[in-house]
Amino acid sequence: MQHREELHELLPCAGLTVVEDMRPGSLFPPEAGWRIARGIAAPDGAVREALDAAWWRRLADADGEFLVAVLGHRIGGNDSWWTRVRYAGGGVPGLTGDPGFVALSLDGQVLLAEVPGVDEPRVTALDRLPERLEEAAAAAGRETEVERAEVWAAVPGRPAWPLHWAEGIGSNPAAPDELLIRLLDVEVGFLHGCDRPAVLDAAVAHPDPRVRSRPADTFRPKLTSDQWVRLVRAEPSPSRRVLWAEHACAWGVELPEDLYDDLLAGPSRAQAAELPGLPAHHLPSLAADADPQVRATACARWEDLAAPLRARLLADTDDAVRTAALLAHHTGVPMPREVFAALPPPRRALEQCRLSPELEAELVRDGDAEVRRALAANPRLSAHSVAVLAEDPYDDIRSAVALRPDLNEEQRAAVRYDFDPTSMSRTLPWVEGLHGDADAIRRLAVSSHPLIRRSVARARHLPPDVVERLARDEDRTVRLFLAESCDDAPAEMLLEVWRWWDGSFTHPDRPRSHPNFPRTGLLRYAGDAGGRMRRLALDDPESTPADVARLARDPEAEVRRRAAEDPRLSPADAVRLLNDPVAHVRGTAMRNLRLPARVLAGLLHDRDTACAAVTNPAIPVPVLHRILAAAAAAVAAQR
Repeated sequence: MQHREELHELLPCAGLTVVEDMRPGSLFPPEAGWRIARGIAAPDGAVREALDAAWWRRLADADGEFLVAVLGHRIGGNDSWWTRVRYAGGGVPGLTGDPGFVALSLDGQVLLAEVPGVDEPRVTALDRLPERLEEAAAAAGRETEVERAEVWAAVPGRPAWPLHWAEGIGSNPAAPDELLIRLLDVEVGFLHGCDRPAVLDAAVAHPDPRVRSRPADTFRPKLTSDQWVRLVRAEPSPSRRVLWAEHACAWGVELPEDLYDDLLAGPSRAQAAELPGLPAHHLPSLAADADPQVRATACARWEDLAAPLRARLLADTDDAVRTAALLAHHTGVPMPREVFAALPPPRRALEQCRLSPELEAELVRDGDAEVRRALAANPRLSAHSVAVLAEDPYDDIRSAVALRPDLNEEQRAAVRYDFDPTSMSRTLPWVEGLHGDADAIRRLAVSSHPLIRRSVARARHLPPDVVERLARDEDRTVRLFLAESCDDAPAEMLLEVWRWWDGSFTHPDRPRSHPNFPRTGLLRYAGDAGGRMRRLALDDPESTPADVARLARDPEAEVRRRAAEDPRLSPADAVRLLNDPVAHVRGTAMRNLRLPARVLAGLLHDRDTACAAVTNPAIPVPVLHRILAAAAAAVAAQR
C-alpha cells in the first residue's frame, strides 16, 4: 500500500497544487469514475484518443480547481477518495501515463480519466456527466433475453479478479449446495454465516481441520447437535476435541455418554473433567485420579459426591485439592475464622462461601474495600450483613448489593446505587432463571432498578400485563430489549423503537423482523419527514414499482439503500444506483437481481466490485460453476 505522502509528492510533479482531501460524502464517487473509465456501465462515445488542453479547461473551475484520484495511491485506506487540486498552467497537467487517474469537475459535470488498458491506456472524456449517465442507465435497462444469454455465455472469459470471486461466491443465495460443497476446498470464510444442513454436514466431515472447525468457530454457530457431536468425534487433536466439546456444551448440546468416556480416556483428561454435562458415574474415578488437577476439578461437583469421597478430598495431600474441597464444603457448612485465615488468597471464599456469624460480622466492616466488594456478591451472606453493605460508603459496593436476588423490591429501592443508563447491559442470570415464573416476573417488572427490568424484558414470552407495563417503561433500553427478545412485544411499541433503532450485532433484524411488527398501512410514511420511516413504505404490500423508483431517488442514503434491495427496482435504476455517493447503496445495487447482465458481468471483472458482484443471485448457476472453477485455479496457483 502506498502512503498519502507519496500522492502529495506526485501531484505537484504533475503541476497540481493540493487544496484538500475530500472525505466521502454527497459527491459522485471515484469508484464509479474508475468503473466508467474501464468501460463498465459507461455512456457510449466516451473514449477519446487524447485529452487536450480544451478538455482540461472545461474540467477546472474559474480558480483552476477540480477533483482527482490516482490509481493505487491510497487516501484514507483506499483510492476512492477525491483530492481537490488547483492547476495554474495553461496546457495539460502531467497526469498522463502510469499509474492512471480519474478527475471530476467541482460541479460534477465533466469527467476525465486515463487508466491502463490491455495494449495501451484507455482514455475517457465526458461532459454533461449526470445526463449521460441517466441515458446510459436507461439504455442498459433495455437489455433483451438474447443479449443476456450472449453475455453469460462469455463469462468468466479471462478472469481479472478470481481471488475476489472465491471470497464472495459463497454468499450468493442462488449458489446450490453442490457448489458450496465444492467451494470448501477453495475458500471457507462463507461458513461463518452458512446455515445449509448439507453444506455444514460436508464441512464437519471435511479432511481439512481448518474447514471442519470454521462453522463451529463463529459468533452464532448454526450446527445441529448431531453435527456438533460428529465434529468432536472427527477431531484428531485431543485438546481440540475437548475444546469443541466445551463449545458444544455452551450451546446447549447434550453429548452422548460414550463420547465423555472417550474424552476422559484421552491425554486431555484434565480438561475433559471440567465439562459441565459430565455424567455423575465418572465422579468417583475423578476424585481418586492420580492428577491433582483432576481431583480439584471433581470438587466442583461437591453435591454429587458421596460422603467418603468428600472426606478423602478434604484430607488430600495436595494443597490445591484441599483448598478446592474446603471451598466446596463451606458453601453449605459455615467457615470458621481459623480455616479462613489458613486459606491462600481468600477472594473465592469471600465470594461464594457460607461464613461463620463472627467471621462474617468482622469482614463486612473490614477496612479493605476489596474484601467488602467481594462479599457484596456472595449469595450466602446473611440479611444483616447485606443491610450493612447496603450502606457502604463505596458506590460500586452498594450498586452490587442493589442487584442481589435476595432483596425484596422495597429493600432494593432503599439502596443508593449508581447506574449508568448508557452502559452496556447484560441479562442478570438470576432474573433469567425466573423467566418462566409469572408471579416473580410481575414483581420484578416494576423494580426500581432498570437493569432488573431490562433483564425481565429479555424473556421470550411474558404475561400480557407485564408486556403492557414494559412497553411503556421510561427506560428506552427496556423497550429496546422487549423489541429484540420478546415475541409478545406490541406493534405500536415496535414501531416507536424503529424510529431510533434498526438492529444490533446480536439482533441485527429487530425490531423490523419481529413477528408483530406492522406490515400494512406503512405507505402513509412514504412522505414522512424522517428517512427511517420512509424506509418502511416499501414493506407495505400495497406499495408499487413506482414507489420503489421514487424512493430510489430519496435524499437519504438509507432510504435509497432500501430501494436498491427491492426486487421491483427497475434495471435502469439499479444501474443508476451504482453511481450513488454512498458505498453501501452502491454495494446493495450490485446485488440486485434486476441489474442487467452486461453491467453485472463488467462488475465481475472490476477490482472494486468483483467480490460484491459475484453474490448477485441473477448470475445463472452454470456461470457460477465456471466462476468457481476459475477461482479454484487461481487459489491453487497461489498455494
